[in-house]
Amino acid sequence: MNRRLLSLGILAVISGVALAEGESAAPAAPAAAAAAPAAVAGNATAGKGKNAMCQGCHGQPGWRTAFPEVYTVPKLGGQNPNYLVAALKEYKTGERAHPTMQAIAAGLSEQDMVDLAAYYAAAAK
Repeated sequence: MNRRLLSLGILAVISGVALAEGESAAPAAPAAAAAAPAAVAGNATAGKGKNAMCQGCHGQPGWRTAFPEVYTVPKLGGQNPNYLVAALKEYKTGERAHPTMQAIAAGLSEQDMVDLAAYYAAAAK
């Protein structure tokens, strides 16, 4: 009996149903809303001091890279900060595959990422 009540209680908590008598259950938040990224609140001044590894490629107008293939390196100035943070996190976890970016992102903390994103979002395109 206790095991069954425990199972029902866990199920109720997971599904957002209130267990107390007479208490109405609040609708659960949609998964997409819960997974929405928070706004980036980095420090652009701190980001400027952390961009040495970035500016070698991303700070050169018309710069092309030859590794792992030849392509024009994207400019970061004026980019959406949430996008930049998401991209850096994906490089860090390996979801995005680029050896150089993965190596750089591996050494960044989450604070470094939001600071860099704030710096580049405020920079001219």
